Amino acid sequence: MADSSFTRRHWLETAAALGAAGLLPGAARAQANWPTKAVRFVVPFAPGGSSEIVARATAAELTKSLGQSVFVDNKPGGAGNVAMAEVARADDQHTLILGHIGTLAVNPYIFDKLPYDPAKDFRPISLLAKVPSLYLVHPDLPVKNLKEFIALAKSKPGRLNYGSAGNGSAGHLAMEYLKMASDTFILHVPYRGTGPQLTDLLAGRLDAASVGAPAVLQFIKAGKLRCIATGTPQRIAQLPDVPTVAEQGYAGFEMTQWYGLLAPASLPQAAADKLAAAAAKAVREKEALDRLANDAAIAVGSTPAEFAAFIAAEQKRWKPVIVRARIKPD
Repeated sequence: MADSSFTRRHWLETAAALGAAGLLPGAARAQANWPTKAVRFVVPFAPGGSSEIVARATAAELTKSLGQSVFVDNKPGGAGNVAMAEVARADDQHTLILGHIGTLAVNPYIFDKLPYDPAKDFRPISLLAKVPSLYLVHPDLPVKNLKEFIALAKSKPGRLNYGSAGNGSAGHLAMEYLKMASDTFILHVPYRGTGPQLTDLLAGRLDAASVGAPAVLQFIKAGKLRCIATGTPQRIAQLPDVPTVAEQGYAGFEMTQWYGLLAPASLPQAAADKLAAAAAKAVREKEALDRLANDAAIAVGSTPAEFAAFIAAEQKRWKPVIVRARIKPD
C-alpha cells in the first residue's frame, strides 16, 4: 500500500507545477473563457481626435468577437502618463489601453522619470492604425514641394518658422525629424494645442507646420494650406498627387502618428493570444475600415511580435531626434 503522505505530497507538487505552467484544467478553462466580464479600454487622451476614432472602431468590433462589452474610457493627463501608470498596475485582467507614439516612443526620452516602464509593464497586443502626418506651408510661401522648401530654408537659416501644438507634440517631432534629415535650421514656435497653431498658420503668421491629416484635409482641399509632403511610406488616398518625404530625396523617412493595443503584463498568455487575434481582425472589418478611412487613418492589425518590434524601431528612430532637439515637456 502506498504511503499516503507521499501520495499527497506528490499530488501537491504535480498540481503546483501544472498551475505554474497554466495547465490546470480550471486555469486553462478560465483563460480560454476570457473575457468573463466587460472590458475597459482606456484612451490616455481627452475625447475627440484620432485616438478616440481608432479606439471606438476597435472596441465596436472586439465587442462582437469577444462576446463581452468593450467600452472606451478617456483618461487624459500628464502626456498620457497618468493613464499608462494606472493600467500598468491593473490586475483585473479586463483593462486595456491604447498605446501611442508619445507614451511608448517619446515620453521615455523627454521625461526624467516615468511612472511606468513601457517594456516591462505592458504586453504589446497589436498595432491598430497609423494616422498620416502632413507637411504643410502657407500658400503665400513661394514653394511648391518639399525640395523647394528645404532649398528656401537652407538659403535663409533661422528665418523660416514652423508651429506645433506644443513641446514634445507629434508636430514638433515631425518637423525636428525633417530638420535633422535635411540639415536645416527652422525656428520652432510652440502653441498650446493644434487649434491656436492652425489659426496662425492659416493667417500666414507661420510659414510651415506638420499636422495630422484629419485636422487639415479640408483646408488643403480648399486651397487655404499647401501640402508639400506626407510622412507616410506610401502616398495617401486622400492626396494622391502629393509625394512622400521619402520620394523627395529622404529614403526610409517615416512620420506617422500610430496607435496600438496594450495589455498589462499580468494578462495571461492565452488571453493575450486570443485578444491579439481578435484585435488584428477587428481593424480590418469593413465597418472599422470605413470609420478609420473617414479620419484618414490607415488600418494595420499586427501580431504581438510585430508590434513589439515596431515599438523598438520607433524608440530607436525618435531618441536621436529628441536628444538633438533637446525636447522637454511643457
